[in-house]
Amino acid sequence: MQHEIDLEEDGVALRPLTAEDAPLLLGWLTDPRNLQYWEGPGAVFTPERVQEDFFSDEWNASRCIIQYQGRAVGYVQAYQLDREMFEEYCYPYTPEPVYGIDQFIGVPELWGQGIGRRFIKLLADYLFESCRAQAIVLDPHADNPRAIRCYEACGFQKWEFLPRHELHDGVLVDCWLMVLRR
Repeated sequence: MQHEIDLEEDGVALRPLTAEDAPLLLGWLTDPRNLQYWEGPGAVFTPERVQEDFFSDEWNASRCIIQYQGRAVGYVQAYQLDREMFEEYCYPYTPEPVYGIDQFIGVPELWGQGIGRRFIKLLADYLFESCRAQAIVLDPHADNPRAIRCYEACGFQKWEFLPRHELHDGVLVDCWLMVLRR
């Protein structure tokens, strides 16, 4: 179920993605530092691709811009897992709501400053309280220790190693399924 998420706490905010955010996304997704973790350095993002990937109604996700001290600094999407996604994530099916999240901070100069921990906690609290999530899952690349440390600092635990799980620059890469339980 899609929710319009609009949250703020301690200088970090999540607000709904709008059409006016397309140039922000394009800027972030043409920066090789960001692409190293989101689809790979060979990925080509155009205005049309940004529209297709982030603004289509095909996929039922809540999409947000992450703000830090009033400045747009990243993107996050949250979605309730359906049966197919449980299989994809190798996570045991439950009729209780389980949410997946994908995110990035698009301003590399702000990496390592605790913003990720703050917005993930804000989103997790919302998903547990307002959406009755029983668990939240994400699947960082196994070779991204900075992200894994951030998620562990938020309470996520490694659940299962997922070999050759995600296509990244034309190659299937290993990921960790990480879980935060209610």
